[in-house]
Amino acid sequence: MEGLDAIPTSYATVSIGNKPSHTLPKKLEAISAAGFTGIELGFPDLLSFATQHLRPGQQQDANSPEAIQANDYDSLCSAAKLVKGMCDAKGLKIMMLQPFSNFEGWAEGSAERQDAWSRAAGWMRIMEAAGCDMLQVGSSDSPEQRIGKDRGRFVEDLRELADMAAGKGFRIAYENWCWSTHAPDWEDVWDICKQVDRPNFGLCLDTFQSAGGEWADPTTESGMIEDGRSQAQVEKDWQASCKRLSETVPADKIYLLQISDAYQTKPGPLSKHDIDGVRPRGYWSHAYRPLPFEGYLPTVDFARAVLKTGFRDWFSYEIFDAGPEGKGKEYFLLPFAKAAQDCQKRLMEACNKS
Repeated sequence: MEGLDAIPTSYATVSIGNKPSHTLPKKLEAISAAGFTGIELGFPDLLSFATQHLRPGQQQDANSPEAIQANDYDSLCSAAKLVKGMCDAKGLKIMMLQPFSNFEGWAEGSAERQDAWSRAAGWMRIMEAAGCDMLQVGSSDSPEQRIGKDRGRFVEDLRELADMAAGKGFRIAYENWCWSTHAPDWEDVWDICKQVDRPNFGLCLDTFQSAGGEWADPTTESGMIEDGRSQAQVEKDWQASCKRLSETVPADKIYLLQISDAYQTKPGPLSKHDIDGVRPRGYWSHAYRPLPFEGYLPTVDFARAVLKTGFRDWFSYEIFDAGPEGKGKEYFLLPFAKAAQDCQKRLMEACNKS
């Protein structure tokens, strides 16, 4: 457990700020002032910033016809160059563009597949403009009846994406989303990563996605998985999973670790059915994720397991904190960012304990 004090820290721009006045420049100022050295550049932030600076005076609503659209890559690249300049001035590295979703598994010749590859090309143009070399790809949550569960097809698509990225010197950081249709666990994305078998294809691991998928469940009274196993057995299986990770995944195949906790939802558990068209764990992910030690997930277990692989690269904070009831939370940007930097010190101390 040496070298923990040298781990670089990043903040995901989409996870800080909850008011229209919390613009991307203000987010960057707070992240830098709090001592972070990198950001995950969120695509929604780039869209808003592009409209704000390239079409001043126009409505900022993403649904407005005046707003820059998600496929207007010329405008988005212009905006990305401006963002790079701001980050350079603040000593911030744009270490990743995110979140690229629902890419893999679409049928040959389908409109969805055509859109996925068009988005991939456009996002890589943005990465070039932003001076960013890593793209986060989340394991698809498209309906099973649309993409199936044939892992071989997913691997083929992702291998082709990795080859496309390699031609530009880019890396792909593949993340398990705990509500994903086909790869909700770290072992799923690690198996896919091994099959993709490309030097520029690795993992984006996440304390919430793994602990929230293997140990916790926002739809149960206990907040833990209730699938016939005892809570003691769920805990035992979780510890075994963390041990397997620490012993099987090479450090150089982990590109970053995203950090957050989760609230046990109040006044009670979430519905077991889709909420506003989103799976329960996906809904939980979007608003109930505070800093470690403020929720109830075993985040230290997972972070320690990742560190035991020898990984000492980016720890990136991704905090979607709307309170235990998910109704919103008032905060100022700089204190919010500083709290995460303070949490990093506490997390390292906890991970360093046997």
